[in-house]
Amino acid sequence: MADTSARTLRLLTLLQSHRFWAGEELSTRLGVSARTLRRDVDRLRELGYPVEARRGVDGGYQLAAGAALPPLVIDDEEAVALAIGLQAAADGQVEGIAEASVRALAKVVQVMPARLRRRVEALRAVTVPGHWQSDPGPRIAPDVLTAVALACRDTERLRFRYVARSSGPAERHTEPHHLVRVGRRWYLVAYDLDRQDWRIFRLDRLAAPVPTGARFLPRTLPAADPAEFVRAGLSGQSGPHRVEVLVDAPAGTVRRRLGRWSTVEEVDEGHCRLLMTSDALEWPAMAVGTLEADFTVVAPPELATLLAAWGERFTRCTGGPAQ
Repeated sequence: MADTSARTLRLLTLLQSHRFWAGEELSTRLGVSARTLRRDVDRLRELGYPVEARRGVDGGYQLAAGAALPPLVIDDEEAVALAIGLQAAADGQVEGIAEASVRALAKVVQVMPARLRRRVEALRAVTVPGHWQSDPGPRIAPDVLTAVALACRDTERLRFRYVARSSGPAERHTEPHHLVRVGRRWYLVAYDLDRQDWRIFRLDRLAAPVPTGARFLPRTLPAADPAEFVRAGLSGQSGPHRVEVLVDAPAGTVRRRLGRWSTVEEVDEGHCRLLMTSDALEWPAMAVGTLEADFTVVAPPELATLLAAWGERFTRCTGGPAQ
């Protein structure tokens, strides 16, 4: 019984990792006969997992959305909370969890009944974050994010409408490779079938993704990893500002005020280094203004210029001496 339970759990894991498995390949992976595989699939169905079967030469199995969530996993309320929380994590600023959150969100959405999807979308539409975000970047529609994530996971060709910086909307036909978050933006690394070359697509410029159903054998990416490929492609473009400011205040004091949106490094007992990344300099300018401490702008020089202009304007508008 222990071996049967372990194999059933392994089967569930495999079904969650791909949209569709050929029956023969799935049997080989599990090391069982086709008859035993059918029994294991029936066992999953009895537990509430909606496994669909396709008959014929190209037959196989896939985990589909069902009328109810599987029992003994999470209930409806927990499923809605989980989807909302994963989307928030994907949009958030916590380093290192955004990509994992998208992968988990794609798995949850894939098996979530339509009635729960509607609840998730309704909650997302009427919920407004109650905290400030430091230039969070462009918003990505959750359905776009999850559709692209599933296509990457399932090695399924994807069509979508894309607006490039130098041209209008155009239909693109791609082999999606990987989703990468750099700074505050999401990028899709994909092989463009029409242009016969690798491309980087910003997700906020991508719309109406449609999986074609055609699977592909992944090509070799011309880089060590997808993140390196994206950074190399963006190196020639104007990117986010890297801000460095020396603050005449203890690191602990600055962390309590701005630690959520920045990196604070201690220089000595009474001084620290504030590091921020922002697409616009207005946010760092406002942030350092709230510290109630003297500071020196190390980089970029454009921030010092902006602060000087603000200082002149504030002095003039408050009746100070003319400059």
